[in-house]
Amino acid sequence: MNFRAFLALIFFFLLASPGFAGPQANGAILIYSGTTGYRHDSIPAGVKAVSAMAARRGLAVIASEDPTVFSATNLKRFKAIVMLSCTTDPKKPDSEWLVGDRRDALQQFVRNGGGIVAIHAAADSHYSWPWYGRMIGGHFARHPTGTPKGRVTIVAPSDPAVQGLPRTADRTDEWYYFEDYDPVSKVLVTLDPTSIGEKDINPNPISWTRQINEGRVFYTAMGHTTESYSEPYFLKHVANGLDWVLRRR
Repeated sequence: MNFRAFLALIFFFLLASPGFAGPQANGAILIYSGTTGYRHDSIPAGVKAVSAMAARRGLAVIASEDPTVFSATNLKRFKAIVMLSCTTDPKKPDSEWLVGDRRDALQQFVRNGGGIVAIHAAADSHYSWPWYGRMIGGHFARHPTGTPKGRVTIVAPSDPAVQGLPRTADRTDEWYYFEDYDPVSKVLVTLDPTSIGEKDINPNPISWTRQINEGRVFYTAMGHTTESYSEPYFLKHVANGLDWVLRRR
């Protein structure tokens, strides 16, 4: 059984369980990692790592790659959605899986106060739906070749999503640049482009937070590599972001 089929099977049995809508599910999060574009090898490690974070916080976890989970009824069960490198193909609008009532359900979830933790290639998705780009705060445009070591700097040191992290750090990752980046976002972490051999000297936004109506959105472009999901710096950052969207910080 492949990984996608395994996640779909888990989701089916949890939905069918009489206890799924009970007290435990009131503290549940959804990890969504379905892809119709580039598929990241790091997704299984990401699901495992975020599931462990949630468990330590007493949260139930549903991991799914079935886009039908995005319905108004289903999303009522969740306090937050983790969008884990859930790509679409930018050249194929019909690859987008948030369509019709699924769009309405996600918009309602966010506007009513649901939290979104968007990781890495969640920004490489749904180019034909402007609201999605506004939710994330921008769309992936390009990245330099490979996964070079780059220097990141915290630029909002008092923000709860970066608490406990060093002011600067050298990390190996795939470094995104964005189009339609929304400067209204609160930038948390930037990349020094010269540290990865780029000519640009302007700090490149890497992580930020947004408020969409009553909903909170945390996005980090880090998390391309499998190794990221065992790296204390990155895991602490994502865990802080999860706590923030859940209003625990």
